[in-house]
Amino acid sequence: MERRTIGATALDVGAIGLGCMPMSWAYSRSEQRGDRSLRTVHAALDAGVSLLDTADMYGPFTNELLVGRVLKERRSDAFVSTKCGLLVGDGGERRHVVANGRPGYVRRACDASLRRLQTDVIDLYQLHRADPEVPVEETWGAMAELVSAGKVRALGLCAVGARPARRGTDLHEGTIRQLDRIQQVFPVAAVEAELSVWSREALVRLLPWCAARGVGFLAAMPLGNGFLTGTLTPGGGFEPDDPRARHPRFTAEMMAANQPIVAGLRRVAARHGVDVTPAQVALAWVLGLGRHVVPVPGAKRERWAVENARAAGLRLTAEDLAEIAALPAPRGSWD
Repeated sequence: MERRTIGATALDVGAIGLGCMPMSWAYSRSEQRGDRSLRTVHAALDAGVSLLDTADMYGPFTNELLVGRVLKERRSDAFVSTKCGLLVGDGGERRHVVANGRPGYVRRACDASLRRLQTDVIDLYQLHRADPEVPVEETWGAMAELVSAGKVRALGLCAVGARPARRGTDLHEGTIRQLDRIQQVFPVAAVEAELSVWSREALVRLLPWCAARGVGFLAAMPLGNGFLTGTLTPGGGFEPDDPRARHPRFTAEMMAANQPIVAGLRRVAARHGVDVTPAQVALAWVLGLGRHVVPVPGAKRERWAVENARAAGLRLTAEDLAEIAALPAPRGSWD
């Protein structure tokens, strides 16, 4: 698989990563099975994927434990990214999540993640969310100390969640302000934010910000929470704990209205062969946005992880890109 680098630190990763979150958190909890998830991670590594993206809050903690079982056997094959800064409280299917950016907590969280991951160093340690009660420079400074201590190789920031509530505004303005501040404390190696064919907000300022500074970009949800795979049926419903059950683009009405996007991806896929899927086209589109971009699709099954990895070999033509650019804008309840 083609190789890419994360930021000025030149950390080497495969062109496509694996988001491990769905294996232990949120999506379709009834389908989360430990043994199958382990096979999925191994299959991804066998297919050339190296970046494994997790976080201490997923589970909470169980996702890191899962990844740790793989790292114990195959640490040299993997580039591990995990996150700190969010705590999960009780609350049943919709558990309460709060930020904690206190330096002491960051140090303890890192040590706990290292134990669960069964490794002595984290390749990329990301701040999941800044704590509004703690200056982000203090949190970032504590994370930088972890690099000096040899526990972490590089630091990243997850973009503040953005939804187009106000048209005409830059949805990542808050993230860019945070990035400008923490960059003065310690170099940012990577930014993780949602980016896909149906969610292109990061193209406005966030992706250019990264490109101009040699910062890697991890494209989260590059398959549009599964919609761009073409495997979801409008009105099929979701389990109560699945965030798509409350997402404005996953109502039956909006899923039906957005089918032309999937149809366009299918047309492009058909030009490249019967085995090429809409998901692979969606990932190839993200890969084409720059050498510093690494899509990180989630997967719970071996089949999907391997299919996603093969997208690294798909080269879209000018005709393909023009057709994707002309696809209708996605619709949601805010439209």
